[in-house]
Amino acid sequence: EVQLVESGGGLVQAGGSLRLSCAASGFSFADYAVAWFRQAPGKEREGVSCINKRDGSTYYADSVKGRFTISSDNAKDTVYLQMNSLQPEATAVYYCAARVGAPTPGASDYSIWGQGTQVTVSS
Repeated sequence: EVQLVESGGGLVQAGGSLRLSCAASGFSFADYAVAWFRQAPGKEREGVSCINKRDGSTYYADSVKGRFTISSDNAKDTVYLQMNSLQPEATAVYYCAARVGAPTPGASDYSIWGQGTQVTVSS
C-alpha cells in the first residue's frame, strides 16, 4: 500500500523547535516532489515548504523562510521539516504530500497524503 507516515508533532512553547518526519511506505520518493502543508482551525490548507527529490531544490513560504528547513534522507526515504523559532500562529495540523514531477504550490496537485500531525505552539 502506498502511503506517507508522519511523525514528530507535539506541544512546544513559543520560540521552541520541532522536527517533523514524513516516511514513504510502499514506494520510493526518488522521482517525487514532497511538500509540507498545514491547516489551522477555520483556515485553508497552505503550503509551507517543498523539495524536489530529483534535483534537491527547495522552496519555502515567506512566513517560514529562515526558520524552517526541509531536508531528506534518501536511504530512509524520509523527508524532514525542521521548525525553529516557532510561534503560536504556527499551530496547525501539518501534512506531508507527494506528487510525481516538480513541486507545485497547490494542494490539489498532490496525490499522496499523510494522515497529518498536530503541532501546537503555546504562548
